[in-house]
Amino acid sequence: MNTSSGRSTFFKQSSWMMLAVTTSGVFMWAVHVPAMRKMPGTEYAMFAALLQVLNLMMIPAVALQTVFAKQTAGALDPDQKRQLRGSVRGLISATSILWAIGFCGIYLLRNQILPSLKITNPAALWITVLTCLPMLWLPILEGVLQGNQNFLWLGCTNLTKGFGRFAAILVTVVVLGGFATAGVSAVFIGTLIASVIALWQSRDCWTGPSDPIRWKPWLGHVLPLTLGLGASQFMFAADMIFVQNVFDDGRAPYAAAGTIARGIVAFTGPLAMVMFPKIVRSAARSESTNLLKQALVATAVLGAGAALGCTLFPRLPFILLKPEFLPIAPLLPWFAWCMWPLTLSNILVSNLLARSRFGVVPWLVVIALAYGVTLLLLRGSFGQTAESLPELKKVVQILGGFNLLTLLVCLGFTRRTTGSD
Repeated sequence: MNTSSGRSTFFKQSSWMMLAVTTSGVFMWAVHVPAMRKMPGTEYAMFAALLQVLNLMMIPAVALQTVFAKQTAGALDPDQKRQLRGSVRGLISATSILWAIGFCGIYLLRNQILPSLKITNPAALWITVLTCLPMLWLPILEGVLQGNQNFLWLGCTNLTKGFGRFAAILVTVVVLGGFATAGVSAVFIGTLIASVIALWQSRDCWTGPSDPIRWKPWLGHVLPLTLGLGASQFMFAADMIFVQNVFDDGRAPYAAAGTIARGIVAFTGPLAMVMFPKIVRSAARSESTNLLKQALVATAVLGAGAALGCTLFPRLPFILLKPEFLPIAPLLPWFAWCMWPLTLSNILVSNLLARSRFGVVPWLVVIALAYGVTLLLLRGSFGQTAESLPELKKVVQILGGFNLLTLLVCLGFTRRTTGSD
């Protein structure tokens, strides 16, 4: 009865998070509809690239949701709760300082960054940097909600990120006629509103008596998580920035195909989000659980179904979004299936990190570095004015190869972990 009830609760919470994150993802995806239709191709490509720049800028904080979900889930007595409050306050202060340092660095390097990303309006870069500040706070607050298994408000926060962004872009782009700068402004508005909601709903975990954060052991714990999850984030985002930098033409259609394919990763993300704190608590109590198997099977089926849809109907999204991008449609199945291994890897990595099995982390970092080095070494082999599908397909195939390698490594370490458990 307990097993049946736990399974039912898991799937109810997963279903809610799936609904919330999927609806949020739909709104975030819908942002690209007015962006594609109202912005010139070069502006839309710049907007899509800046979104991926934000993803890379988030790497220092990408583990914070996982860390705080784990710490919050394990905060069962008053002493642990005081330590949690000190950690939340300390990390909000630390990320703010880190952001200020980063802002200064970007300002000093602005003359190199602007032309490399083909940014025509410097305001787009500065609004992107400004957006990074609430995005650094948000994982901390969402981690607290996740660790408390407060999936109701965690889902609402996700909904707000998507709907707030969509509503803002309707005003800034459709009504006011803005381009890429207006698009990233909409992202800032949506992120800020979501951060305020998460801040309020997590207030019990950052107000009240607290103990000072113990930085040395805390950093020793967060570093492997940051590197492990940051490697996945790099695999997710780097290709669009590469295409924006290298190609003179074909950037906007590639950005559209990438947006659709990356939706597969976002669509299956809630399963890992719900699974993580439950595995943390199960491990802390030395309880056995089959949540990994459930989440992995569900992710595989959902991700494969989405990729199959892209394979059977590759032209449909472009007909709905922008018919001018139809020549890129043959790339969409490749993109979707090359992203699918990354969805499975995220589930496996979440399981390993929840169990503090950090042996996989150096391998993930090496694969991500090898991926980045490969792109740099092959940069000269791509035509600077190429719009041809074969050259863009090479970029996707490189991504798919390294995503598959990541999955194989994660499977190997998961098998070792299961055997040792």
